[in-house]
Amino acid sequence: MVDEPTVVRVVIAEDNYLVREGLRRLLEDSGEIDVVASTGNADELLDAVKRFAPDAVLTDIRMPPSHQMEGIEAARAIRAAHPDIGVVVLSQHADESYALALFAEGAAGLGYLLKDRIGDLEDLVRALREVSAGGSVIDPQIVDTLVRRRSRAGAASPLAALTPRELDVLRAMAEGKTNAGIEQALFLSSSTVEKHVNAIFTKLRLPESGVHRRVAAVLAFMQSDSE
Repeated sequence: MVDEPTVVRVVIAEDNYLVREGLRRLLEDSGEIDVVASTGNADELLDAVKRFAPDAVLTDIRMPPSHQMEGIEAARAIRAAHPDIGVVVLSQHADESYALALFAEGAAGLGYLLKDRIGDLEDLVRALREVSAGGSVIDPQIVDTLVRRRSRAGAASPLAALTPRELDVLRAMAEGKTNAGIEQALFLSSSTVEKHVNAIFTKLRLPESGVHRRVAAVLAFMQSDSE
C-alpha cells in the first residue's frame, strides 16, 4: 500500500485578490496543500505566520505599501524567526539579482519561482514541499539565463569546466529535483547522476558536505558576477 503524501500547510501572500483566490483554489484542489490563510500584504503575512505556524509560505515579491521587495524582506524575516518554515517567492522578474537578494543570507528553506510557474501545479507543489523540508528551489529559467551568460564569459566562468550534461544536471538540481528525479528527467542511471553531481560540486569548489550543496552549486556561479 502506497502512503498518501503528507498535506503541506501553507500561507499565501498576494495583494491581487483574484490571483490570491486563484492560487488558493489551485493549491487546495491538488489535495496536497492546505491553505490555512491568505493575506494581501507583508504585515498580514507575518501576522498569519505567527498565528498559524504553517509548513511553508507562498508570497509575491511585490506587495503594499511600496510594491518593491516586500516579499523578499518578509521571507528573510520569516526564516530568521521561524527557521522551520519554508518560503517560496513568486516573481515576474527573471533578473538573477532578485534571486541573489533572496538567497543573500543562505539558501536553506527558500525558493524563487517566476509567476509563469503558477500554471504548473506539480512544480508549485514540489517547490513548497522542498522548502518546507529545508531544501531550496531556483526557477530553471533563471538558471538557463545564468548558464548562457557564464558560457559567454568563457574560461573565466566557473561553468567553463562543466560538460553539457553536467549543465543539464545542474539545471535539474536548481529546480529542486532529487537524484531520482534527475534520473527520470534526463534518462540517466543512478550511478551516472551521482557521478555528475559529485563532479559539479568538485568543479565549482564546493567540497563541504551538506544537503544544501545542491543549490549552493547554483548560487556559486550566481554570485561570481558580484565578486
